[in-house]
Amino acid sequence: MDIVELNAWELAEKLKKGEISSRTLTEAYLERIEKIDSRLRAYITVCPEEALKQADEADERLKEDRGVTPLTGIPVALKDIFSTKGIKTTCGSKILENYIPPFDATVVERLKGAGAVILGKLNMDEFAMGSSTENSAFFPTLNPWDPERVPGGSSGGSAAAVSASECAISIGTDTGGSIRQPAALCGVVGLKPTYGLVSRYGMIAFASSLDQAGPMARCVKDCAITLSLIAGRDAKDSTSLHAPIHDYQSYLDGNIKGMKIGIPEEYFIEGLHPDVDKAVKEAIKVLEGLGAELVDVRLPHTEYAVSVYYLVATSEASSNLARYDGVKYGLRIDEGGGLLDMYRLTRDRGFGAEVKRRIMLGTYSLSAGYYEAYYRKASQVRTLIKQDFENAFKVCDVIVTPTSPTPAFRLGERLADPLTMYLSDIFTISCNLAGIPGISLPCGFTEEGLPVGLQFLGRFLDETSILRAAYAFEQATEWHKKRPPVEKFSEGD
Repeated sequence: MDIVELNAWELAEKLKKGEISSRTLTEAYLERIEKIDSRLRAYITVCPEEALKQADEADERLKEDRGVTPLTGIPVALKDIFSTKGIKTTCGSKILENYIPPFDATVVERLKGAGAVILGKLNMDEFAMGSSTENSAFFPTLNPWDPERVPGGSSGGSAAAVSASECAISIGTDTGGSIRQPAALCGVVGLKPTYGLVSRYGMIAFASSLDQAGPMARCVKDCAITLSLIAGRDAKDSTSLHAPIHDYQSYLDGNIKGMKIGIPEEYFIEGLHPDVDKAVKEAIKVLEGLGAELVDVRLPHTEYAVSVYYLVATSEASSNLARYDGVKYGLRIDEGGGLLDMYRLTRDRGFGAEVKRRIMLGTYSLSAGYYEAYYRKASQVRTLIKQDFENAFKVCDVIVTPTSPTPAFRLGERLADPLTMYLSDIFTISCNLAGIPGISLPCGFTEEGLPVGLQFLGRFLDETSILRAAYAFEQATEWHKKRPPVEKFSEGD
């Protein structure tokens, strides 16, 4: 196996023993990126000089045994939604195409503090609005398992980069499934933490009450390790929680005997792809074989989740994206027609079609005469969805579901039908509305060789249970060891 295909925790052991250096490892990842990314297109920006400098610093740290963490010297990459000091941060949009932040997001600060090596910034749907990464203003990312299919979204670049071994770990964001859905479609692990567990400071806002950062990796252990290092209270983010941060890795013992796992009938619906249905049900049998107790649970308001989400999220987006006016930073189109013309032209040329669609939906639902009927009502139903989970967790420890109703779909297949695209997140949205943690990991493949994702949902701030359950399943199966045939992306192939 190529060194870049090893898990981060395995690489950390080799670095600590001096079997490899961070510079050698970083050079290997940069070589992989150079070899395949011109076709895969997971990265918007690659930072070789900065990465090699950080690798050399990590090697010194390892040599002196000074403040070494499990991520010291490990090459990671960031969704291009995190502010990075001195490095372009586009959010997948023309309106921020040349924006260079003067500061690092808290997540970036913590990764750097842990000694991680930042390889670059990853492609995404513009302002995280999408489920396929086709809404990127620059180019679509391809799925490493099949170049004719999408990698999911909005963290599609993050999932594809991990899957194709272009980084050891990536950091994505999840507003309605944007970590878990692409993780499922690309055959990797994606963890969406409890809302507020990881700071949002410096993470460009889409929907402030839903957005949450989290890790993506090739195994559950890497996600657990990364979460321990990026989580925690941040005075710069008023929504971050005063909550204890665990050594999440220490809970991964493979033992789920007696754990009660809830099976919600609302997630096994008509329209679920038969290969997804089969893989998930076989995964549930594995969990039962490991000693877990299966419990039927009800989440009766699930059917309203997509409607609620696309009112709450678009309303918050309408407010958050008002700041892109061509005055303070970002794109400015000023053709001499006055202030209102400058606003109109800047936003018209700077925003893509999907972002405009969601701004208009949100502005409408917040407007006088419609607020009560739409946004207020959606907020009330959101509370009912949250209560559904609270009631379900009275009889179970975690809930298991499919992550996505279908495997990766073909590029362009859903672009003309926004509603069908929105339904890609039908199994992930409720988790964000309730603010609870969720994780997706591989549980099988379709007959066409496309990955299928299994999702665990947990109680508020109970990341330990979903990580335990996910790790136990992972260790009992071989799905996480599968790697996509990335040679098809190599130059000249």
